[in-house]
Amino acid sequence: MIAFREAGPENTDRALDIAFEVAEQRGIGYIVVASTTGWTAEKAAERARGKSARLVVVTHNTGFRTPGEQEFDTQLRERLVREGIAVITGTLPTRGINRAIRDRFGGSEIDLVSWTLRLLGEGLKVCVEIACMACDAGAIPPEDVLCVAGTGRGADTVAIIHAQPSNKFFDLRVREIIAKPYYT
Repeated sequence: MIAFREAGPENTDRALDIAFEVAEQRGIGYIVVASTTGWTAEKAAERARGKSARLVVVTHNTGFRTPGEQEFDTQLRERLVREGIAVITGTLPTRGINRAIRDRFGGSEIDLVSWTLRLLGEGLKVCVEIACMACDAGAIPPEDVLCVAGTGRGADTVAIIHAQPSNKFFDLRVREIIAKPYYT
């Protein structure tokens, strides 16, 4: 495993390089990348050209921060889709209606899942979530995929995950953590 000294976007280029190298070496067919605004997605798309692994970009839901607002760049989304890259927008499996329950009533069981995953790092939590979201959307099959996510912005975590849709969440498996920050 590669341990980045610090968490954050300064690891993005290296994390993406690692993901594409591992996909080629191991014959993994999908690389799933989390991207909020499109910055990480654009960097991943540059690396995906000419590679055998299919790139899937996962954004979080419209209204994540501000009601009615989608943070992912619309023009970039259109360009990526024209290039054959799937761009999935969905609700994080550990957020959704759970957030409404927590905000209204002060907590729910899914918070326990989120915080347990965070013990291994924010990026790994997001890797698990985007594997479910991409599977929910039909962009990837339930098989081993490479997931790339980060702590806040950018990418600093790479993991091989046996993806499952969110209704089969506990059948999902984190097969291998390839890279993550040492300090998270």
